[in-house]
Formats: sequence, structure tokens, C-alpha cells
Amino acid sequence: MTDRLGHKQTAAMFTLMVLGREVPNPELKELVGFTLTGKERTQLNDSGYIASEKVGRTFVHQLTDSGWAWCEKEIGAGTPPPPRPLSTLCSALYVVLGGFDGFLRSRKLRLADVFAPGGPPVETGPGVDFEETTLEERIRVAYRELVREPRGWVGLVDLRPKLGAPAAEVDAVLKELSRAGKVHLVPEDNRKALTAADHEAAIRIGGEDNHLLSIEAL
Repeated sequence: MTDRLGHKQTAAMFTLMVLGREVPNPELKELVGFTLTGKERTQLNDSGYIASEKVGRTFVHQLTDSGWAWCEKEIGAGTPPPPRPLSTLCSALYVVLGGFDGFLRSRKLRLADVFAPGGPPVETGPGVDFEETTLEERIRVAYRELVREPRGWVGLVDLRPKLGAPAAEVDAVLKELSRAGKVHLVPEDNRKALTAADHEAAIRIGGEDNHLLSIEAL
């Protein structure tokens, strides 16, 4: 089991995890009601979990690779760190985190695939073999990396290069997922905006070329 941190440090780590970027102290205070300063900050710096930099008059913090690894272990802890008792809400949060941890493990995903901007492709995580993942899983991971809003549309021209599979195999899986209602494929309305690459990446279903993909449930 990973080393447990104090309540404030744990809250700061999870906040930095969810935001997946540099976070200045004023923003941290606005989000969780405190800043990361003094001994609590230096302990996290010394442990290698976060990197802090003085920008103007305030500190800016960001998770390191070791910090991401700590978060991955902590979400599977099952219970909040001591001392206890804690609020019911805090205890319930760890129940939710435990379920989330199980979801990630079952799909061989890392936290960075969910929270980090432009997170790493599925094959980069330790213990995750790109060859062992199904093409459907790789389509979902690539979609998550590209989409800008829930159930948003992603161009097949951008999706295909991330899959590492022949076009015919991708077409077969996308057609099966479309028949099952797991993905939605539509043509680009503005045909004048289509490039030669867009036309090449399109998938033909029902006599119509489809250029865009959306997935409702991830």
C-alpha cells in the first residue's frame, strides 16, 4: 500500500490530478478552500509527488509522474487516510474511487488517460500491452483523447492514426459498433470543408460516406 498523506495533502493531490495541469495557489483555494504552503507543500515536493514553482508572489503546483502513481494507488485504498472519524461524504468518496479504480483496471487504463490533457495513448502505461488491447478499446481511448465535450464529434481522419490497425480492420469494428448502437457515425455536413485525407478516412455505410464519430458512453 502507498504511503498515506494527510487530509489536506490528499485533497490537493486529487485536485491536481483532476485538473491535470499547473495550478496556482489562488485557484487551489477557490476550488478546495486552502492553499498548499509551508511544511505540507515541502513534504510533497521532497517526496517527489508534486513540482512547485514560485511565479510572482504565489506558488504554482503540478503532479509529477510519481504523483500520478501515488494517486493511482490511493484511489484503490478503500478508506480515507486517518485520523478518523471523517464525514460520511468523505467516506462515500472512497467507495466511489474504489469503483473507479476497478473500472480503470478492467480496461487497462491509467489516470492520465482520463484527466491529463492529451493524455498518453493506451500503450504507454506500465503493464499495458498495446497488442493485447482490443481494437474497440483503442478506439474508445483515442476518442477520449480527441473529443472536446461529452458525446462530441471526432473526425475519423484524426482517429485512425492513433489506432495502429489496418483500415479494413478499423472499418469492420466501427461497422459492428454502429450496428450495436455503441457508436454513432455521420457524414460531414460541410462537404466543401473536406480534404482528400477526410475522404480517404471516411467509412461507407448504407451507400454513404461517414466522416465523424461520437460515443455516448465511455
